[in-house]
Amino acid sequence: MKSLPIHMFNELFTLIKSEKYQLIGPVVKDGVVSYEPVQSVSDLPRGIIDHQSPGDYSIEQTSSDNFFNYTQSPFSWKKYLTPPQQTLFKTVKKKNTLTFETPADDEALAFLGVRSCELSAIEVQDAVYMNGAYTNPFYKSGRKKNLLIAVECSRSCDTCFCHSLGTGPDINKGVDIILTEIENEGQHFFLVRTGSDKGEEIISKLDLETSTDHQKILRDAQLERVRSSQNRHVKVSGLKSTLYESTDHPQWGRAARRCLACSNCTMVCPTCFCMTVEDINDLEGNSERRERWDSCFTSEFTYIHGGNVRESVKSRYRHWLTHKFASWQDQFDRLGCVGCGRCITWCPAGIDITEEIAELSKTSETEPGEVANYD
Repeated sequence: MKSLPIHMFNELFTLIKSEKYQLIGPVVKDGVVSYEPVQSVSDLPRGIIDHQSPGDYSIEQTSSDNFFNYTQSPFSWKKYLTPPQQTLFKTVKKKNTLTFETPADDEALAFLGVRSCELSAIEVQDAVYMNGAYTNPFYKSGRKKNLLIAVECSRSCDTCFCHSLGTGPDINKGVDIILTEIENEGQHFFLVRTGSDKGEEIISKLDLETSTDHQKILRDAQLERVRSSQNRHVKVSGLKSTLYESTDHPQWGRAARRCLACSNCTMVCPTCFCMTVEDINDLEGNSERRERWDSCFTSEFTYIHGGNVRESVKSRYRHWLTHKFASWQDQFDRLGCVGCGRCITWCPAGIDITEEIAELSKTSETEPGEVANYD
C-alpha cells in the first residue's frame, strides 16, 4: 500500500489521460453529484456532502477539503456501460442500395470514484451482459477498455445498507486502482492499492512512499465508522425461500397502494437491465434500430399478444423485489441488489425496500379485512 499526498493527486489525472483514457468522475451538476468528464482535481466536488433519506436528496458545501465525502451519485456508472439509449445499427438507402452501418467503437473510459457497492453492481452487469450464455457485444467492447479507479467510502448516508449485503464499504477485488481518502488532524492524503497489472503500471510511474502503520490504522478506523453508521439492514439468510413462499403476503398490497409505478427505482438502480428495442424509419427508406432502457414497472413491458402478464402495480412491485432478492440468485448465483439505497432515496412515495423485506419476512397470514390474491 502506498501513500499519495494531496499535492500529487493531479499527477494521477495527468497519467491517466496520457494513457488515452477519457476520465469520468464526480462533479456538481444541476444540484446533484453527477458522473461527468473531468480534466483536473478542480472539477471534483471538494467539500460536498450529500443528505439522503426516503424520497429526499440534497447536497451541502462544507469546509472540508475532502474530494469524495459524498456517498454516491443518483446516476450510476450504468449510464456509460449501457447508455439510456444507443444505436445498434442503421440502414441507409443510397440510390437503390441499402448500406448497413454500425456505431463506431467507443473511446476508452476511466471511471474515477467508483464506490464498493457500485463496483459490485458492475460485476453484476458483467454477469448479465458478458459472462453468461449470451454476450452483449456493445457492452463487452466497452468494458474491455475501462479503467476502474475505486474510492473507499468515508461516510454513509441514511439510505445505505451495503454492509449487510457484503458489498462494502471496503474494497478488495475487481478494480484497477483503489484509493482511500484520509483527512485527519491536519493530514490529508490518499492510500493507494492496485488490483490489476494495468493499475500497477500507472501507479508505478508515481514516486510514492510506502504507507505507514498509523495511516493503515486510520483507514481501518474510517471504514469501521462507515459500517457502524449504517442503520438499514437486510437479513439475507433464508430470504430467497421466504420471498418464494410469500406471494400472497398482504404487504404486497400495502406497498402497491403507495407505489406510483413511476419506474424511478429501476432507472437509478445500478443493476437493473430491462431494455426494449425500437426501429425508427423515415420516408426515404432509412432506418435505425435503437436500444433504450425500459422498466418492469411500465404497463407495456409484459404486454404480449392477448394481454398484459402483470396488469396490477402489486404484481409488478412483487416481481421486481422478488427478482432482486430471489430469482436473481437462480439466474446469476448472486443478489440483484448491492445496498446502494438509490431506490429508497429516489422513490417519490418514500418506499423503503429494507422495510418491505422486513415486513415480508414476518408471518404471511392475511390480516383481518385483507384478502390474499395472486394478481
